[in-house]
Amino acid sequence: MNHMTATIVKPLPDHLFRVHGPNVEMRWEAMSGEGYHTPIDRFFVRNHTFTPIIDVTTWRLRVHGAGVRAPREFGYEQLRAMPARTFDVAIECAGNGRRFYGTQQNDPAPGTQWGLGAIGVARWRGVPLKFLLKEVGLLPGAVDVLATGLDAPFEEYGHVRRPLPIDKAMDDVLVAYEMNGEPLPPDHGFPVRLVVPGWVGIASIKWLGDIEVSPTELRTPWNTVFYPGVTVQPVKSAFELAWNARLPLTGPHILRGRSWSGHGRIVRVEVSFDGGLSWRQADHHGQHLVSAWLPWHISWAPRRTGPQVLMARATDETGATQPLITPRHPYGYAFDAVVRHPIEVVNG
Repeated sequence: MNHMTATIVKPLPDHLFRVHGPNVEMRWEAMSGEGYHTPIDRFFVRNHTFTPIIDVTTWRLRVHGAGVRAPREFGYEQLRAMPARTFDVAIECAGNGRRFYGTQQNDPAPGTQWGLGAIGVARWRGVPLKFLLKEVGLLPGAVDVLATGLDAPFEEYGHVRRPLPIDKAMDDVLVAYEMNGEPLPPDHGFPVRLVVPGWVGIASIKWLGDIEVSPTELRTPWNTVFYPGVTVQPVKSAFELAWNARLPLTGPHILRGRSWSGHGRIVRVEVSFDGGLSWRQADHHGQHLVSAWLPWHISWAPRRTGPQVLMARATDETGATQPLITPRHPYGYAFDAVVRHPIEVVNG
């Protein structure tokens, strides 16, 4: 398979992203005034090595393993000719919010120090994974589905790969070739990637080249060494404001944000302006999708100038509500506590 490699394909403007080495996170203020979906030019990027540029004319997706009757390879145009589905789905890095273990809870965790910008919601189009599995004759004893990417091997661990249980693979997983109505950009998995609703981002393998179906449980470094025990994403909320934003005393202001959960729809969002002593319910009139996020807004008239803190907490349909403190995770995953967002109220 012919391909060459590159780093980030386009320069990334500072007002849209915060850079962490080869990875970049969306600045939440860059979503202010945007629609439901995250524009491609501000969707976060998380790579283990670097972005491969793949020759789509020679690219093939191999679907094989002891869990199927008739292994096959599929070309790009073959996939595009198959029955397609379109879904609005959030993809979020497992470490999103990691820096708050240190800055907010005084217990730093190792790894990329993401704020809350390692998430994005796009409109993905592609072939349901279950359709491909049926095409190759899925056997009744299939247990795991292992997706492998075509990016360069990571250190001594090989290509990025992570198994999915067969129940999830046959549910809502998409083999996507479009993002927001355009072919996948190289940084986001061209020519195709998995999109796994509700699960940590590592499950949504980019630059997909191989799918193995196994009658036994599979283990790889990406579900044992790096991301052990993490699957579904917890509840989180973010304001569409810059960190340390300056707001004039004259108000009221309409503050906007978004909340999400891998476990189900967001049913309530509350905001505190007094350090969590009291909470007001936010309004929401946007889309209410189980696999994406809920936009919300609330009116606020500050009464004094100076440093202040905004807090937002959400509750999903399972009853899970964001706590004030998240128990320590050794790898800095699953930070779901209410984030204390600092602002400055100024005269003017």
